[in-house]
Amino acid sequence: MKNILIYTIAILLISTSVFAGGPWPQSKGVGYFKLSECWTNFDQHFTDEGSIDPNNTTGIYNTAFYGEYGLTNRFTLIANANIFSRNVVNNQVSGTNGSVIVAGDAYNGLGDIDLSIKYGLTGVGSKYPIAITATFGLPTGATNKGDFGNLATGDGEFNQILQIDAGTGFKLGKHNAYASAYGGFNNRTNGFSNELRFGAEIGVGLLNSKLWLATKFNVVESRKNGETAETITNTSIFANNTEFASFSIEVNYYFSKRVGMSANFAGAFRGEIIAAAPSYSVGVFYDMSK
Repeated sequence: MKNILIYTIAILLISTSVFAGGPWPQSKGVGYFKLSECWTNFDQHFTDEGSIDPNNTTGIYNTAFYGEYGLTNRFTLIANANIFSRNVVNNQVSGTNGSVIVAGDAYNGLGDIDLSIKYGLTGVGSKYPIAITATFGLPTGATNKGDFGNLATGDGEFNQILQIDAGTGFKLGKHNAYASAYGGFNNRTNGFSNELRFGAEIGVGLLNSKLWLATKFNVVESRKNGETAETITNTSIFANNTEFASFSIEVNYYFSKRVGMSANFAGAFRGEIIAAAPSYSVGVFYDMSK
């Protein structure tokens, strides 16, 4: 299991709210804040050749805070923090007599934190907004935990992502809708390979825009210019040279003018060194822009 390095946290954190992120900066003094629970359990994974192999059942559970706040009408400060993370490996049980071959293990702690600054190139109110975002991934999570040193709540490296987003809002019949796309480059350290990232999203508002439905497509392509997964010993769940193409479906519902609840399903349909199982999240949000 130590050499089967499975990377799942990207799937868990890939989707923020339908109303945050993208090319739309927050207005000055306006914010969006969300508290969510994200999780996945998997007993199989994509190998480095893209095939699927079994593994001992593993789970990741994250309590996450996501927030955006407009410093000006063009600059938005963003925080994406795993304030509590639990990494679990189940007992390995004999298929013949049901006895425990290897005992399970678990570790709880703070996860990694991303801090970002977004700049709206086109300004608030543009019909075709464009924004650039610089993200700094802080290695606040733990590595090499558990009895075998194969549990972690972070990847142990400081990375920087530069991303550009573009989009537009439009009418879909009588309903408000939007579409956006992004591309970015993730500069990783500590022996990890750099990554190219890109994707797209489309959403529509129903019930007088109280109910929002969105679908997203995301791709991560490793440059494979770092050390191999086997030579990085300070990670187990967080692997090197991971790749995937994923989709997600998200539902957001406003209970009041500013307060609502969201639910998200995400999964990879192509991958390398990544869990072959979906992830889920539920959360509550407060949207000051409404």
